[in-house]
This record gives sequence, structure tokens and C-alpha cells, in this order.
Amino acid sequence: MPASAPPPTDRSFLGRLSLPEARFVADALRTETVGGVLLLLAAVTALIWANTPLKDSYAAVQDFHLGPAALGLNLSIEHWAADGLLAIFFFVAGIELKRELVAGELRDPKAAALPVIAAICGMAVPALVYTLVNAVGGGDFGGWAVPTATDIAFALAVLAVIGTSLPSALRAFLLTLAVVDDLLAILIIAIFFTDTLNFAALGGAFAGLAVFWLLLRKGVRGWYVYVPLALVIWGLMYNSGIHATIAGVSMGLMLRCTAHEGEEHSPGEHIEHLVRPLSAGLAVPLFALFSAGVTISGKSIGDVFTQPVTLGVVLGLVVGKAIGIFGGTWLTARFTRASLNPALAWPDVFAVATLAGIGFTVSLLIGELAFENDPALTDQVKAAVLTGSLIAAVLASVLLKLRVRRYQALCAEEERDEDHDGIPDVYEEHTPEYHLRMAEIYERKAAEHRERAQLAGASRAEGDRPA
Repeated sequence: MPASAPPPTDRSFLGRLSLPEARFVADALRTETVGGVLLLLAAVTALIWANTPLKDSYAAVQDFHLGPAALGLNLSIEHWAADGLLAIFFFVAGIELKRELVAGELRDPKAAALPVIAAICGMAVPALVYTLVNAVGGGDFGGWAVPTATDIAFALAVLAVIGTSLPSALRAFLLTLAVVDDLLAILIIAIFFTDTLNFAALGGAFAGLAVFWLLLRKGVRGWYVYVPLALVIWGLMYNSGIHATIAGVSMGLMLRCTAHEGEEHSPGEHIEHLVRPLSAGLAVPLFALFSAGVTISGKSIGDVFTQPVTLGVVLGLVVGKAIGIFGGTWLTARFTRASLNPALAWPDVFAVATLAGIGFTVSLLIGELAFENDPALTDQVKAAVLTGSLIAAVLASVLLKLRVRRYQALCAEEERDEDHDGIPDVYEEHTPEYHLRMAEIYERKAAEHRERAQLAGASRAEGDRPA
């Protein structure tokens, strides 16, 4: 935001973040960016592995079973990645959601309305696009939820690859969208992809969650208490018939995400800082490695654009996401009379909405759940998710590159710290202390230049004196 701009008001959309929020977003997205690059490498590795003479070994590793059968946990590597490792991902998502609700962008209902409505529209419109395509083409309606999810890590990886840094307000908007998106995806998985319930196991999982909550309230500390308990809760949730990732998000939501007096960080933020690298750097890339490997051929690529199920997924991600998020944002801003940050423009919002069409991790997971009894269709849906995400990434890259100079200028302005006090100047320019510090700096510089002028004058006079 320009230095002369007044402080943002509650009516400003994509206005300047508070300093703590801006720092939190920057730290969170920095880890997600690294994880996104690893995720991209894992997906490429999976595709190469599945399309070379080594493809039989890929299938063998995917189907290799391990785990205690007596506990109902003799699972394939692919299922361990989807049901086990993604529970870590959703645990972090639960902490993110809790923090957003109590200390972030979602704590104020008025401020939260816009990103929440944008996220809801960004899931509803892709589902509608998928449904319309399959209604016209006579396809299977079971995959309606596949194009509804956004993969924040993959989106940030694209930004890293194309070398574009978004201003903090756009980054926060993208992160908030992804957090709400994850919550809605969790609800979809819990409600629509639970066929049978084992009430004994479910009761045990709820009892474990109650113990987990009680220990947190009592202030009990020690990973050796919580990690074994979390594993028990996860195992019971898996055997209950509800997708095991629900256990992860439930435990994440229970953590306290507000700092008490004397605490630099809340327990939730501390644990998120420890677990996020494990999620972004190991859990999600391994899931991609064992889920993204689909056989690619001219026929399979052609089928993506000719079969109603796969075409619905591609159009849902590319068209539905962009229209849904942008349309929901514009309509909400229009009817609430929220003004857009004057440093940005509506095409910036559309570019971010297009970037949100990259739906990788959760889309692959929902695709596996939706068509788990049809492996051939599951692979086709995976190919459609990869294709749609690639198209969305290319389109978003083009749109963002058109504004890259503007973004670079905004980022430089947000990071400028001329008084060298460790706080960006945009957060201090409306305080007298900042201007007094700057006056001292300029006075020292002026004194230095006057001294240099005198030395230069004396030197010139010495040179002009006759020998």
C-alpha cells in the first residue's frame, strides 16, 4: 500500500494486515512453499515411476501391506499414506482453522463473511459445473466433490516456480480460503463418504478425544502422553468407518491458540510450528508419491476431455473455482459496500481465484473415496485432477505475471524499513515516533554530507593553489 494511504478501515477488502498477522502468514506460507516444491517433485516422480518400465514396482509398493491385522490396520502403503499421513496434514489444518477463528481473519464475523462466502462459492460452483457436465453427458454423479478442494501448498509451489511474490493481503486471502476450504472438505468427507459405522470404535474414538481435551485443559505436557493417545484415537476412528483424517482435525481444533500473559506463543502455534514441516515436507509429498502415479498415454489424455466424469473435474477446477471464488467475492463486496484496497484491482482477485483451481491433495483423496470400487475410473479421475490443476496453474501464472511489477512494488513497500528498527515502515508512518527517528537519520546524513562538502571544497582549494 502506498505510504500516503490512510490506515485501512473495516470496510476495506484486501487491506493491510496487522503486523502480527502479516508475520504469521509469512512464516506459515514460507513452510508451505517449501512443502509445495517437495509436493511437486513427488508428483513428478510418481508420474515418471508409473510410466516407465519400473511401473510394476510402483504398483507393488502401492499394494504392499503392513500393520497389525488384529487391530484392523493391515493396510497397503497407499492407504497408510491416505489415511495415516494425511491425518497429520488435517491436524495442522485443524490448528490453522482454530487460530483463524480465535485470532485470525475469521475472528470478526463481519471481516470473515467475505472469505467464507468466497470459499463456499468456490466449492459450490465447481460441484455445480461437474454435475451439469455429467447430467448432459450421462456420467457418474459420484465425483461431484472432487473439484471442490484447493491445494494451498501446490499453489504456493507454482508461485515459487514462476518467481512471483504476492502482497501480504492476497497471500492472507489465499490462506484463509484454503483454511475454510479444508474445513468444508472435511465435512464433505465425514458426511458423504461414510457408508457404515462401527459404533463401538466410534465411541472409543470420542472417549479418546474427551481424554485428549481434558489433558489439554489440565495443562498436562509431554509428547509421550499425547502421541500414543493420538495414535489410539486415529486407529479407533479408522475402524469406526469415518475417514481417519477426521481424528486429526478434531485434535487440532482442541488446541488453545490464544497466548496467555507471559506466553510468547500459544500452545497451538508452538505445536503447529513443530508439526507443519512434518506435514508439508513429509506427509503430503509421500501421499502424492503413492497417489499421483497414473499411466499417461494419448488415449488417457484424450479421455480426460471426452468423458463426462473427467471433463467435469477439469472444468470444475479451471472454470468453476475461478468463477465461484471471484463471483462470491465480488457479490459480497458489492452488497456489503466493502471497498477494494486501492493498491490492488479486481483482476488480482480473479488471478488468485484461478490459482485456487489447483486442487491436488484433497481432490485426489476425495477421488479415491468417490470411486474406490472402480480402480480404472479412479485413475482417470486422478489424471483429470492433474490435468485441471496444470491448466489452472498455467492460466494463473499468466495472469499473475501480467501484474508482477505491481506486486514487486507492493512487496518492497511492505518490507521497507528505513529506520532499521525491525518493523516495516508502513506500520509506523502514522506515529510521531517514526518521523522523529527518520528526522534524526536525515539530520545525521545531512551533517555527514556537509562535512564531505567542506572536505571537497578544501581539497579543491588546495589543488587550485599555484605551485
